[in-house]
Amino acid sequence: MAKPEVPEVSLAGRKVKILATLGPASANPEMIGRLLRAGADAFRVNMSHGDHATHAATIAAIRAAEKDFGRPIGILCDLQGPKLRVGTFAESRTVIRHGSHFTLDRDPTPGDETRVYLPHPELFGVLQKGQRLLIDDGKLRLRVIRADDNAILCSAEVGGVISDRKGVNVPDAVVPVPALTEKDRRDLAFAVEHGTDWVALSFVQRPEDVAEARRLMGGYGALVAKIEKPAAIDRLEEIIELADGIMVARGDLGVELNPEEVPPLQKRIVAATRRSGKPVIVATQMLESMIESPAPTRAEVSDVANAVYDGADAVMLSAETAAGAWPEEAVTIMHRIATQVESDPGYGERVHFTEVRPDATTADALAEACAQITQTLPIAGVIVFTGSGSTARRVARERPGVRILVLTPSIKTARKVALLWGAYPVLTKDIGSFEEMIAKGRRMALRHGFGTAGSKLIALAGVPFGTPGATNLLHVVTLSGDELKRHAAGSARD
Repeated sequence: MAKPEVPEVSLAGRKVKILATLGPASANPEMIGRLLRAGADAFRVNMSHGDHATHAATIAAIRAAEKDFGRPIGILCDLQGPKLRVGTFAESRTVIRHGSHFTLDRDPTPGDETRVYLPHPELFGVLQKGQRLLIDDGKLRLRVIRADDNAILCSAEVGGVISDRKGVNVPDAVVPVPALTEKDRRDLAFAVEHGTDWVALSFVQRPEDVAEARRLMGGYGALVAKIEKPAAIDRLEEIIELADGIMVARGDLGVELNPEEVPPLQKRIVAATRRSGKPVIVATQMLESMIESPAPTRAEVSDVANAVYDGADAVMLSAETAAGAWPEEAVTIMHRIATQVESDPGYGERVHFTEVRPDATTADALAEACAQITQTLPIAGVIVFTGSGSTARRVARERPGVRILVLTPSIKTARKVALLWGAYPVLTKDIGSFEEMIAKGRRMALRHGFGTAGSKLIALAGVPFGTPGATNLLHVVTLSGDELKRHAAGSARD
């Protein structure tokens, strides 16, 4: 029996964004529409699974939904990154005993309970005595006793069952492998060719990884660096500076670190990225139990709520929507959690625990003034006119107490802004004068629920109009009763 149609939620009232991963359970036009109605703002395409034909069909379905729903929808392509794996075993699996010795070597012969092939020669030259090897998401833990160019002898601190091609994590060393494999390069070219808005780079270890991906993108799209390696933490500020956004990928980060280390690191990464004015996404296992259950655990609800209180731009659903039994319900629950948190009287104070200081520019000074005005006057919303999205990012960095109506003539900008905190992007024609700016701002504010007669709004723009990065104008406007009568008549011009 088909599930009943869910009424479309209002996204204009929620500031944190929901990024939903599409997969076998959801990458069809009907479910994409249901996820949008439930509250999804953007979609993630996971390049670790499926082929290019499947991903092309998914992207086409999202773009079709974008037309049907009449609002910009962001698409993020998530590259797989370098996966380190052991070889195979003579009987497909074996058991490594606790406390026993186990060797990883360069012999491709199928392994047994004493050894296995490790098809990554670059590891043999960097591992040292005392460093750890984590296998199968940390279920097995090995400690290096001795390493040379041909073999790595380990002691099994935590043994267990090991089977063919299980993943290997190396938390204590910077592994000399490129962040972009040949598969990643093909997938990156595919993402650019199909006009995706964001590309996520996996297993970033150093800022050079980000620079290489950006070079290959050739200036197209925006780049998210996924923080999931301890080595990336040591150079976090440099990575943030080179990337367009950051993802806190807690899955692998939680494997390579002690569990208790992840929460404070998550807060540190979110705060550092927020200070930069770039969007930050909190991801992985947020509502993990909803892969099989129609309701989350209380701990998962608190986890999502904490990310919202920290001021993350977006929270992400992975297998919950890609392969779970309750994708629509997962988005609905996440929307409800975020909406409840943002209605908490203490939310504004908590979201400003992170101190954000503006740069010494006119645009940053106006963005800060904008946020201060919302605390002094009963402002219903902020209207931002932007071509590149930079003004919207500056305003969002300040986390004002009201929503941000982002008016842009660029569909690319509108789609990227779909992942930005508090931003409600609307595609509209460009403006050419101050009078046109005020008139259009009022019409669009009324049309999209940013106020009624008597409401005050702040308008931000740059003069001369159409000049990127020239934000130098702040104006407070008041919606009049006459605007209510006239705004519908202006729809054809917008």
